[in-house]
Amino acid sequence: MALDTIAQEERASGERTLRRAVPYLWAAEPAWVRPRVVMALLALFVAKLVTVGTPVLYKNVVDVLAQEGVPLWGLTAVGLTVAYGVARLMTVGFQQLRDMVFAPVGQRALRRLALETFRHIHALSMRYHITRKTGGLSRVVERGVKGVEFLLRFVVFSIFPLLLELLMVSVILTWFFGIWYLVIVFGTIAIYVWFTFTVTEWRVKLRREMNTQDTDANQKAIDSLLNFETVKYFGAEAREADRYDQSMQGYEAAALKTAYSLGFLNFGQSLIITAGLVGVMALTAIGVQAGKLTVGDFVMVNAYMIQITIPLNFLGTVYREIRQALVDMGEMFNLLDQPAEITDKPGAHDLRINGGEITLDDVHFGYEADRDILKGVSITVPAGETVAIVGATGSGKSTIGRLLFRFYDVTDGALRIDGQDIRDVTQDSLHAAIGVVPQDTVLFNDTIRYNIGYGRAGATQDEIEEVARAAKIHDFIAALPDGYDTMVGERGLKLSGGEKQRVGIARTLLKNPPILLLDEATSALDTDTEAGIKDALNRAGEGRTVITIAHRLSTVAEADQIVVLEAGQVVERGRHDELLAQDGRYAYLWALQRAEEAA
Repeated sequence: MALDTIAQEERASGERTLRRAVPYLWAAEPAWVRPRVVMALLALFVAKLVTVGTPVLYKNVVDVLAQEGVPLWGLTAVGLTVAYGVARLMTVGFQQLRDMVFAPVGQRALRRLALETFRHIHALSMRYHITRKTGGLSRVVERGVKGVEFLLRFVVFSIFPLLLELLMVSVILTWFFGIWYLVIVFGTIAIYVWFTFTVTEWRVKLRREMNTQDTDANQKAIDSLLNFETVKYFGAEAREADRYDQSMQGYEAAALKTAYSLGFLNFGQSLIITAGLVGVMALTAIGVQAGKLTVGDFVMVNAYMIQITIPLNFLGTVYREIRQALVDMGEMFNLLDQPAEITDKPGAHDLRINGGEITLDDVHFGYEADRDILKGVSITVPAGETVAIVGATGSGKSTIGRLLFRFYDVTDGALRIDGQDIRDVTQDSLHAAIGVVPQDTVLFNDTIRYNIGYGRAGATQDEIEEVARAAKIHDFIAALPDGYDTMVGERGLKLSGGEKQRVGIARTLLKNPPILLLDEATSALDTDTEAGIKDALNRAGEGRTVITIAHRLSTVAEADQIVVLEAGQVVERGRHDELLAQDGRYAYLWALQRAEEAA
């Protein structure tokens, strides 16, 4: 792709990002937002008027002291000096007033955008999340929100004020000193802006490369820390450190290019500004020597040029940061534009549970379009009964659980609860009706109370303890020094597998759903722990419709019905003893597992 085309696309992306950001700043609700923005802009305008008028007072002080010209308002040198001090104080005062008035608007916009992004991430499909790296995703959001904060702070209160000040100063210089001053000032600004923009566009590409390397290094660090135990098991600390260092090496190279380009930019800007300053000051010095201008005029021109050059130097930094902020915000808005794969139909109604019968009607599904996982599966789970789905790894057992919770939609056929196609009901009501106990219960890095209470917002301590007793973990918790206030660690690592699983069961019991999905809930546990967990699961399933997805057949022998999957198709179904009598696939798997246990 040609560089001109890339530049055009980047400009278009920047304009699109700015259009997306403005509504967060100029919001109609709540009603106080727009009046505050207007008040802040008025304070900004007054501050600039005072700022531009201050050098005029300075000039008059010098002229009075040099006994040249007519004193402004008939004031003495001391009076003019006091007026000069008051003007400087007013400038700072109005600037601070502007910041104070605008601060609630900026913080509200930042909070609103962060919340919208957070909600959108949770609304995205399972397919999206399993293909994206969590560390990289969090980095995109973090940089994007910071970019919005920077844009709100500097575009409103740096770029716009600078343009306003340049316009005022140009008018004053032309009025007092002539057109050539305007030519030099505008020529300097034009060259400065062209140089800054050109070099900065080049630096943005370097910065994007640096961001990519930074994201990669951050992701490798997070991935390694999340797999801390695995790293230890395989003695791979040095290997992980080398892998991380390779990513940081790429970041180092990109960061050095960025640093070198910054030096070139800063020197070039200084050269242009200095040339313009010297040109205007030389022109004024000639006028003073010729008697056409006063010493005060020379001082005033110098003051105005300093007023211009300081923010112009700052403009270079601000522009670079704005370009980077637009890149970061663009990545975040692209994330917000990512459509959710699973959405509620227009007019979708809440799921109405009347027993909780589950029906899979000729269900077809594949994670990829050209490879089906389920090939015409039909299963009926009567209300209040327990149906186990078993089969070899890759047969499609866990896929059924994901379809039931509607992480994905079926490709063909239908999945119904009490006769209602789950694609026709709201996701919130569907999720509220189903409790899931997964193979590996992942806990928040918080207290045991918080993790059990997560099953239902606002649950009381008595309710939490009641479900903990039902899950047979209350006595264990009560014996801990901190009891229910015990921290479980990152992903629950301070608890054993059985303890985490019991917390997960208690959490699901607190949710009290009419439908229970047990997805390989005991396959990761030892035999003794499994026996205790199995009893807790049986109690959890009382009075509920239960689907048990299992690899270990001993855990499902008491199910009302067992469905055997093979390569995405139902090959057998029936009770445990009936399937053994058929001497088919189930009997083979049963005999195989019994032999493994005996061995």
